[in-house]
Amino acid sequence: MPNRRFADGEVVMGRWPGSVLYYEVQVTNYDDVTHLYTVKYKDGTELALKESDIKSQSSFKPRKSQSSSSSPSRRSTSRSRSRSPGRPAKGRRRSSSQSRERKDDKKKIIQETNLALLKPSENNTRRYNGEPDSTERNDTSSKILEQKLKPDLEIERVLDKYSLRPREEEKKKEEIYSEKKVFEMVKTTEKVSSKTKELEFGGRFGTFVLIFFLPATVFYLLLMCEQDDPSLMNFPPPMPALESLWEARVFGVFLLWFFLQALFYLLPIGKVVEGLPLSNGTKLQYRINGFYAFVLTAAIIGILLYFQFELHYLYEHFLQFAVSAAVFSMGLSIYLYIRSLKAPEEDLAPGGNSGYLVYDFFTGHELNPRIGSFDLKYFCELRPGLIGWVVINLVMLLAEMKIHNQSMPSLSMILVNSFQLLYVVDALWNEEAVLTTMDITHDGFGFMLAFGDLVWVPFVYSLQAFYLVGHPTAISWPAAAAIIILNGIGYYIFRSANSQKNSFRRNPADPKLAYLKFIPTATGKGLLVTGWWGFVRHPNYLGDIIMALAWSLPCGFNHILPYFYVIYFICLLVHREARDEHHCKKKYGLAWERILFVTLSY
Repeated sequence: MPNRRFADGEVVMGRWPGSVLYYEVQVTNYDDVTHLYTVKYKDGTELALKESDIKSQSSFKPRKSQSSSSSPSRRSTSRSRSRSPGRPAKGRRRSSSQSRERKDDKKKIIQETNLALLKPSENNTRRYNGEPDSTERNDTSSKILEQKLKPDLEIERVLDKYSLRPREEEKKKEEIYSEKKVFEMVKTTEKVSSKTKELEFGGRFGTFVLIFFLPATVFYLLLMCEQDDPSLMNFPPPMPALESLWEARVFGVFLLWFFLQALFYLLPIGKVVEGLPLSNGTKLQYRINGFYAFVLTAAIIGILLYFQFELHYLYEHFLQFAVSAAVFSMGLSIYLYIRSLKAPEEDLAPGGNSGYLVYDFFTGHELNPRIGSFDLKYFCELRPGLIGWVVINLVMLLAEMKIHNQSMPSLSMILVNSFQLLYVVDALWNEEAVLTTMDITHDGFGFMLAFGDLVWVPFVYSLQAFYLVGHPTAISWPAAAAIIILNGIGYYIFRSANSQKNSFRRNPADPKLAYLKFIPTATGKGLLVTGWWGFVRHPNYLGDIIMALAWSLPCGFNHILPYFYVIYFICLLVHREARDEHHCKKKYGLAWERILFVTLSY
């Protein structure tokens, strides 16, 4: 193993990828496996450089050459020797003057572009994103030029001072400032060491615990809902016999449901769109037909009800269905990890390539596992679990009517079903927006998403409906009206914030977004500082919390169990907020620290 030359915290000169220029950087880390140094530039950009691309600052100190102490005649002779044969002095002076003019023009561009924030309508050829989980398009705007020329001019002054740049490299420097070179430098900024260095969820030990803790939490919540008194003081709930938790017929019904949704996914209906660019610049194609799958599923459920098919079977075996889903998600996760071991390096998830088996198994090792054109992660994200959530709610509504001999479901049950149906239909109607979320663009497909999509979403998100079957709660019409207004406010914030973000990601030059303002970053992306995203850092999360509260209020205040989703969602958002804050600060550098102050000014 080669010895390490530079220590953490040491200030050195690092070569910018794709150029011949060196910048002052600080060493932040060293990977013993890849032998790459992680360095941080003054604008906050972090890159992984080879040792050959790093030099000590002493290499750039001025050398006391003989020419400095030689006679004027010798210096004159030395300068004359560097002139090309037969090149007139006048022409050389003109070239130097033009070089200075170009340099002044670049400085002038930087000064002018720093005066004000730009609107999307003023940059109709630019591509900026509003959140960290997105990826950029080809952007040759002056804003990227500004961010990259700032450090270049500073280093240029250092190079001029110490006479480190040969005259032949003047033409190369001009090429670097061209639009093509600027884009290449921006793309290079996104390339970091392939290994995941910063572990989430408590690292290896934390993810190992979560693999068992998450299923245990689901079963605990379901068992508590079945109790006459689901108080937290009655812990632990009575445990059923282990043999009663598994039934082959139930598992067969679950498989039938899963593959039925897979069949709907493969139907040649709905438009085909491209996702955001991957790290290698390619784009995957996705068929947008989730809403059609929902309509087909609703039609099948309606036919079953018309012929008086007994859907009560799902309620009677609800715990067994949860076990079957958990077993299937575990098997799927094992398959995903085994196949990811043969996946190319560029197909691995940036957050699930730590080299630790348990951690990568949990977070997902491969970013977009596919069987042909069938995208496993994208399919599970919205289809079996989300649509299954609505079916479970409907079954709970029918079970309430049957068990309590009611001709109509209770008002509480109607509110819960209606609110959550709106949420699911909205997600499926705006299916294309999921392609810009971190689940698709950043997180790998492993146990975390497989269990979350197939078990957590359908069986935990339906907790309020399941609770109301065994613990009916009556509410007044004025209380119902207040809850409806609360859910409407949460939904409005949630939908308008997400629509604003997704529209800005896809087409920042959209005239409808002309009122939005943003600040540029060193990556070439933009951060919104007006609209919903100027009002609060994550307005979509705010809408989610308000809606989650509205879903729980129809269950009354006798027990805290129906409010588990609210508590869980707040904890989830705290984690995401911390993760996003760290990710954005690392990705956008000083621009992320400026955004709060710029937002307050509006």
